[in-house]
Amino acid sequence: MLKAVILIGGPQKGTRFRPLSFEVPKPLFPVAGVPMLQHHIEACAKVPNMKEILLIGFYQPNEELNRFLFNAQQEFKISIRYLQEYAALGTGGGIYHFRDQIVSGSPEAFFVLNADVCSAFPLTEMLSFQKEHGEPNSFVILGTTANRKQSMNYGCIVENEETNEVMHYVEKPSTFVSDIINCGIYLFNPEIFQHIGTVFQKNQQDMLLEEPTNGWHRAEAIRLEQDIFTALAGQGRLYVYKTLSFWSQIKSAGSAIYASRLYLSQYHSNHPERLASSKEGGPKISGNVYIHPTANIDPTAMLGPNVSIGTGVTIGAGVRVRESIILHGANLQDHCCVLNSIVGWDSTIGKWARVEGTPSDPNPNDPYSKIDSETLFRDGKLTPSITILGCNVTIPSEVIILNSIVLPHKDLNRSFKNQIIL
Repeated sequence: MLKAVILIGGPQKGTRFRPLSFEVPKPLFPVAGVPMLQHHIEACAKVPNMKEILLIGFYQPNEELNRFLFNAQQEFKISIRYLQEYAALGTGGGIYHFRDQIVSGSPEAFFVLNADVCSAFPLTEMLSFQKEHGEPNSFVILGTTANRKQSMNYGCIVENEETNEVMHYVEKPSTFVSDIINCGIYLFNPEIFQHIGTVFQKNQQDMLLEEPTNGWHRAEAIRLEQDIFTALAGQGRLYVYKTLSFWSQIKSAGSAIYASRLYLSQYHSNHPERLASSKEGGPKISGNVYIHPTANIDPTAMLGPNVSIGTGVTIGAGVRVRESIILHGANLQDHCCVLNSIVGWDSTIGKWARVEGTPSDPNPNDPYSKIDSETLFRDGKLTPSITILGCNVTIPSEVIILNSIVLPHKDLNRSFKNQIIL
């Protein structure tokens, strides 16, 4: 039997996702119409013999998370539990802390997935790859190809091209190492815990030599990438399965729109019922669009490509929406125009207003290009990016909001560009 572990992080993570992570934990932010995590859970539930999915993080269990877990269990008919860390323990510390829960029922193997990636999740392919490569208890990293410059922002993998063994692993190197990068999706078996245990013991020894601070916590904070993979590389235990299907990180709000596009195009094959089409008496749809059944949309509106519309959204006459995410309860009044933006919960955009951002997409001419995790500021100026309206923001009629971030509960009274409105 198999299990899956999804690492969901915690409230001090996801800061680059503000102001959207104020309202909802980042892993529950809707991408292509469903919470980010649901894409992971769906992929795991499809793997034959998958018995349980564990979420590990340090969010306080809240109403929203509990409701999500309850609904997901009902929908996917599989046990899904949330295990809360007492502190941020890193990618290795979290699974080590809960190792008893993971190995109970003795699974032959288990997947570990980071919540902030969007992917086609080739999990069954990773399983068959593992059977063909190395000994039965080898570990597999999902890798993909990046371009030379961007590879240095990720964990880089040097492989033996014949055997696909990982010979060398460096997390975010300062010079070029390899264009194969770590996708944050792994296939382990319980033996990984011996390797993490070795690091844990070494950390404890180091603690004893230092002055006693909050040492117990620090010994348990272990990073899979730097502490485990770097040591395992070249020992015949770690292999890389390279995928050609789509993959992206979801670090910033801008990357959520790109991830939404990737998932929407995947819906053609796995969820055609989620894609809207132009119907008599309905809005004009161009490209891939997700519309929640409770949304109320005027037939003269035009939506798409790459738009997702949440619950209870109202869209007036002649509205144009493109490359955007409209969250629940938002109200887009007649003839407004929304491009490359995320419109927050219960926000209102007045008539003839224009809300526009700059897409932060990867270079379309480079097949290996990834999304750049832009810094918010460059040369003292706000980097042009997706426009984000936090929850409950009101934009008046006939103004332009361009490349701006508006914090929650603001009533704007004029146009803004390239600003963060606090």
